Amino acid sequence: MPASRFLKDKLCPVSAKRERRKEARPGELLEAALDLFVEKGFAATRSEEVAARAGVSKGTLFLYFQSKEELFKAVVIENLAGRFTEWNREFDEYEGSTADMLRYCMRVWWERVGATKASGLTKLMMSEGRNFPELAEFYRREVVKPGHELLRRIVQRGIDRGEFAPVEVDLAIYTVIAPMIFLMLTKHSPAICFDHTSSIDPEKYLALQAETVLHGLCMPPKAPA
Repeated sequence: MPASRFLKDKLCPVSAKRERRKEARPGELLEAALDLFVEKGFAATRSEEVAARAGVSKGTLFLYFQSKEELFKAVVIENLAGRFTEWNREFDEYEGSTADMLRYCMRVWWERVGATKASGLTKLMMSEGRNFPELAEFYRREVVKPGHELLRRIVQRGIDRGEFAPVEVDLAIYTVIAPMIFLMLTKHSPAICFDHTSSIDPEKYLALQAETVLHGLCMPPKAPA
């Protein structure tokens, strides 16, 4: 801790505690908003509910976010859109085969997004996006477009290296996206996607789907001369 901050904390402990609480407040509001948006949907979530769950007043909420729409956008950026820089850097630094990269992509997507509350944002947009076209366009621009572009880079890498067949890339990416969408729907709407006797292991399911996709993408081994 810097000396000035240390002295301030010692000399004015109440003020210092209040300052730290203020610094943490946007994160607490975003966490509360994510919980409620996923639980209730965008339309049914009221700003005062978010404020109450975060332990602040509605007025305090609007000091940080001017509207519920701006709050939702901030939640999307915090949990999804803001992470594409990191994910593209991982792509650039990956040294293994493209098949292994695709396996890694699908597995890590589940760990970082699919298994978390953030995956409920996709289901929310699928169910409510038509009613909120401006938010739907924001989600397409900030999440869908960069997500598709990253998958295109992966498939194109495989083609360029002679690992994948020369498939139509814009169609091939949906063979990867489809099982991810299915898992997000099963996580947040299990009663619709399964009968009462079924269950699914997400990691095993994605591993199987990865191998199924790769079976169609990978070039067959060359016959010995």
